Amino acid sequence: MNLLQAINPVAFSLGPIEVRWYGIIIACGIILAFIVAQREMVKRGFHQEYLTDLLIWGVPLAIIGARIYYVIFKWDFYSQNPEKIIQIWHGGIAIHGALIASFLTAYFFTRKRGTSFWKLMDIMAPSLLIGQAVGRWGNFMNQEAHGGEVTRTFLENLKLPNWIIEQMYIEGKYYHPTFLYESVWNIIGVIILILLRKVNLLRGEMFLFYLTWYSVGRFFIEGMRTDSLYLVGELRTAQVVSLLAIAISIILFIYRRLTIKPAVRYQDK
Repeated sequence: MNLLQAINPVAFSLGPIEVRWYGIIIACGIILAFIVAQREMVKRGFHQEYLTDLLIWGVPLAIIGARIYYVIFKWDFYSQNPEKIIQIWHGGIAIHGALIASFLTAYFFTRKRGTSFWKLMDIMAPSLLIGQAVGRWGNFMNQEAHGGEVTRTFLENLKLPNWIIEQMYIEGKYYHPTFLYESVWNIIGVIILILLRKVNLLRGEMFLFYLTWYSVGRFFIEGMRTDSLYLVGELRTAQVVSLLAIAISIILFIYRRLTIKPAVRYQDK
């Protein structure tokens, strides 16, 4: 029996402007990720303003990248409605697009500053997962990015609180809370990455672990979703990108282990 109403995706209004929970949650994820990364960056020898300078470029470009990626794989629609391409407030962004834009921004930023891309990304790896884990709750507020239909009993057996169960009740049916599966997967990844800092892996391997961990989880969770972007036919874009990321990470791990001498480690200055 449905006991609670769905959460209103609009947190509050400022005149004609609606401020949505999605945007608030994404902002909170960015702030939390920044706080976690900032302390470690200073500890590892970066200037205190380095991360702020990077995010001034990185956040807007990540949003643009997320939108471009989504539009590309929905081009049949946007080619017929070009005026809607910039209407990001109506929805339509993809995390893989944001990540690609962020990695490219970080690469060119480190080149310009004369710093190590791999060192920066090792430090940022836990924060990337933190931002992604928090951001998925924006999908929860919007009742989107969910999986296929399930029963209420299934959700109750997961020991979920009632407010999550009821938010997964959409148009008369219950759905897999895939946002929650991915959020939990990412939080576990954060814990592992924090522990790996003490292992003192070779430089770059923290970032490669992040890519592999996130991609493995995304591959399986994506297969449960009902709103996937498709490359062709039933081939899900996110699953293809995830497999490519896993393969590239493994190849780079092996290649760098065999070729980079002397070996520079995470805790080295």
